[in-house]
Amino acid sequence: MPISEKNGTKVWQVRDRNGQLLRWAMWMAVAIIFYISWMKISDQTTWYFVFDAPRIAADIGGRAFPPRWEYIAKLGKPVWDTVNIATLGTIFALCMAVPVAFLAARNTTPSKTFIRPLALLVIVSTRSINSLIWALLLVSIIGPGVFAGMVAISIRSIGFCAKLLYEAIEEIDENQVEAVTATGASRWQVMVYGIVPQILPAFAGIAVFRWDINIRESTVLGLVGAGGIGLQLQSSLNILAWPQVSLILLLILVAVVLGEWVSAKVRGAII
Repeated sequence: MPISEKNGTKVWQVRDRNGQLLRWAMWMAVAIIFYISWMKISDQTTWYFVFDAPRIAADIGGRAFPPRWEYIAKLGKPVWDTVNIATLGTIFALCMAVPVAFLAARNTTPSKTFIRPLALLVIVSTRSINSLIWALLLVSIIGPGVFAGMVAISIRSIGFCAKLLYEAIEEIDENQVEAVTATGASRWQVMVYGIVPQILPAFAGIAVFRWDINIRESTVLGLVGAGGIGLQLQSSLNILAWPQVSLILLLILVAVVLGEWVSAKVRGAII
């Protein structure tokens, strides 16, 4: 805290004059950026539809309820496909994320100059694109269906799982690794007996957590033709079958809640 003189008495101040001016300048810059952004949004917004939105929402809500319960007989397979997309996508992602994580961790990579940057590039590139965009691209390449959705979920999950896992590898207790090394163990044996046991809890937690996320993401992949319950949602939206839409949304909510419950139970058992 800077000290200033006032009538010969020392006065404590939180900031000096330059610091206070800098703080006000930053707030002014934020306000200007917000104003410019708001003006851009306002110019491209049809406010009549915004003000009319409550009436439209009430009208659609009235048409959507009660849900068309008899339609649930046609949703069993799409829900099963959604769970399979999330589960198989997570499994394949973990199979690919484990070697990438070991190549990216500083204490296990064979080369910090060449291999580690490539592994980090894989992690960043797979995490930077949303699974919906991956699904859109894969549907164009390999065609619509569950397989495209599974691959999209898998690619998207590689970077997420590998990043958390390589951070866990870098935080292991090196004393255990040194103890295994001192016995004359090979590099592979050191990894199996010195590193893997330490990261198994983290690996299990990451796997369950990512599966929970993939359950949520796989419900919307059908909107771009990647199979699952989202495909039924898109079809119902196209024909304005609002009772079917409300039933599908309710089923998605139940699936997500059950996935969250299973995930929490498994994480609790692991931790």
